[in-house]
Amino acid sequence: MDFFQLAKSRFSVRKYKTTPVEDDKLLKVLEAGQVAPSAVNFQPWHFIVVTETETLEKIHQTYQRDWIKKAPVIIVAGADHSQSWKRSSDGKDSADIDIAIAVDHMTLMATELGLGTCWVCNFSVKKCSEVLKLPSHIEPCVLIPLGYPDIENAPKKRKSLSEFVHLNTFGNAFN
Repeated sequence: MDFFQLAKSRFSVRKYKTTPVEDDKLLKVLEAGQVAPSAVNFQPWHFIVVTETETLEKIHQTYQRDWIKKAPVIIVAGADHSQSWKRSSDGKDSADIDIAIAVDHMTLMATELGLGTCWVCNFSVKKCSEVLKLPSHIEPCVLIPLGYPDIENAPKKRKSLSEFVHLNTFGNAFN
């Protein structure tokens, strides 16, 4: 599959089959995150793979939507703020950007392997940190439910390039 086909076929899956995810596929998804670029190559991430029923149930309590309970795996992507690059001019921490790039790589690999994912960022960070026993410098940023989709992709309408691409300065249309 070429890149555009892959990118267009990825969608947010909120309905999963009960089929377990094979270890070799899970490993490939994690390796996709491993090879993602990061600021100054600091790689300030940790991925906690949750497969154990008891821990999954506790993670479900951090995001109380029924659909997430069907995913056989949840990967929690955490940013290590003690390891992330900070911009010298204003102290901007790049951890969120680095995590986003890694998670995007992982979701695309999952799609390539026939798996489905969904970015979940609206969850209780405090509860998640407690469940996973995260140290204070690790921030859980994204829950990534992972499994075989039990739904077909319905492509969403996308903005046209002219709505968000500018040439040289803001407001100059890029045609």
